[in-house]
Amino acid sequence: MKKFFRILFSPLRWLAQLLALVRSLLANIVLIFFLGVLIMFFLSDDKVTVPENTILILNLSGKIVEEKKIVHPLSETLESFGRISDLADETLLQDVVDAIQAATEDARISAILLDLKHLDQAGLDQLQIIARELLKFRQSGKKVIAAEDYYRQHSYYLAAHANEVYLNPMGLVDLHGFGIYRLHFKEALDRLGVNYHIFRVGDYKSAVEPLSRNSASDETKEQNHRLLTDLWQLYTDDINRERQLLTGTIDRYTNNTVEQLAAAKGDPATLAWQSGLVDGLKTRKEIRDHLIALSSVDEEVDFSQIKLNDYLRANGVSKQEEKATDSIAIIVAEGPIVGSQQPGGAIGADSIGKQIRKARLTSDIKGMVLRINSGGGSAFASELIRQELLTFKESGKPLVISMGSVAASGAYWIATAGDEIWAAPTTLTGSIGIFAAIPTFEKSLAKLGIQSDGVGSTALSGSTNITRPINPQLAQALQLSLERGYQKFLEIVSQGRGMDLHQVNKAAEGKVFTAAQAMDLGLLDNIGHLDEAVDAAATLAGLDDYSVQTIKKPGSMVNSILELLREEGAQMLMGQSSWEKVRQYLNPMGQSLTGLIIFDDPQGLYARSEFQLENR
Repeated sequence: MKKFFRILFSPLRWLAQLLALVRSLLANIVLIFFLGVLIMFFLSDDKVTVPENTILILNLSGKIVEEKKIVHPLSETLESFGRISDLADETLLQDVVDAIQAATEDARISAILLDLKHLDQAGLDQLQIIARELLKFRQSGKKVIAAEDYYRQHSYYLAAHANEVYLNPMGLVDLHGFGIYRLHFKEALDRLGVNYHIFRVGDYKSAVEPLSRNSASDETKEQNHRLLTDLWQLYTDDINRERQLLTGTIDRYTNNTVEQLAAAKGDPATLAWQSGLVDGLKTRKEIRDHLIALSSVDEEVDFSQIKLNDYLRANGVSKQEEKATDSIAIIVAEGPIVGSQQPGGAIGADSIGKQIRKARLTSDIKGMVLRINSGGGSAFASELIRQELLTFKESGKPLVISMGSVAASGAYWIATAGDEIWAAPTTLTGSIGIFAAIPTFEKSLAKLGIQSDGVGSTALSGSTNITRPINPQLAQALQLSLERGYQKFLEIVSQGRGMDLHQVNKAAEGKVFTAAQAMDLGLLDNIGHLDEAVDAAATLAGLDDYSVQTIKKPGSMVNSILELLREEGAQMLMGQSSWEKVRQYLNPMGQSLTGLIIFDDPQGLYARSEFQLENR
């Protein structure tokens, strides 16, 4: 019998030994990688030179963000010396702006070449900020060149702001319009026996619809169609202006594709050229020859060039902000709003509270701009942040809110503390509403023949046990808290914006607005980008001469290393292109599942708007 069990469990022993070996190998790989990075850090010469008549390659990759998830200084070392690819998951918007501004004044830079093929995601307001800097670069007498094998919708927006736009003869320009499509899980949850108890206030509060419906409601479709129409108009107006297209060109290109393509004999590149979207069709060799004519010759890479990150490290381009006697602070609040300390990519009530307190207690900081890019989150965390902002204002320093792509729901809750609220022309805001969603799994367990039973000492005993049906008293209490939370939200908006409750009610019920619509409703003070908001804060502070300093949250060295190892490990196992494809396919699922995430609000109340614009 013992021999039988030895034979039976022999494969498991081999498996355990194999797992131990793999674990040991991975530990050694991590150690060698880390030691290699340290050696390169101490031995490398970090100085980068820029030859005369050089082309700056603006290689944008990953997602354009305003706060990186990895913020520790070691990250820059790892990115410079330890990464297997020069592609990044995230590109910092301020880095792009700094590089273009420096290149505008740099006599060594003769032109900018847009490298957009690896640009994954970008907010329309972020694209507008970059485009505006490109136009300033052009006004200095230098050229911006766009040359790609193909253009996706968001990358073409930037390309349209170039002096010259070229397309590979086998390429295409993919313009298809904006859309909002979310996965709905009601049928799947029913099949799994998961019972989601939904509580919400506001007919247009759609964040919980994926849990309670198999399709979008009529109210949601009506609202989203209105928003998308306005945003697409802004997008096409900018393209028409920069490319000097005839009225209706893009409309025909996107809505009459078959007819237009047939007229171009089925050739998408020819169609893009005939439509005026590009200036010419050039092969890669022809592009290289053209760039050589615009710059100095480099025997190794055809033409003299420098990429974004190298240029930022080069002599004369410093990422450090010059401090004057008085300054305006910028704090970036990007991601979901949750409690406690949070790394980059999330808005933690405690972590951002520390940043706000630093701005309040630093004597040379005379005002602050809070840059918000968030769909909201925990109502409790939102209120904690708002209270911290009100304390900041009690110091006599002005507070200006600058909204990014989205500043809705809990993000607008926070914004009400501002002396002035600024939004980009393409900002989506509002969504004044609140909801709660609690899952219970009694049906799921029953399908497996598992039942929960017992007794408690009070009427609420076991009410937090998700293996049992929701306690009726808990459900009623939660609904009362929800209604009170919604009323609190309305009162906060009323007080912060100086509006009566009747006016606020017209802008509430979870409705989302564009910046122009929000202005008409009194939810905003001005439309403009971050630099205009900074100027406004300086004006309120009475400053003529001032500097700008960004207050960043402290990073964790361990988290920086682990995050980079995770990303690079996946790329090494699968290959760069394969990993990009996997992320591309998984991204919609991750965005749709965001509504299922249970945050850490102590009352379970959330002011969040799930709005993901498809702009790729």
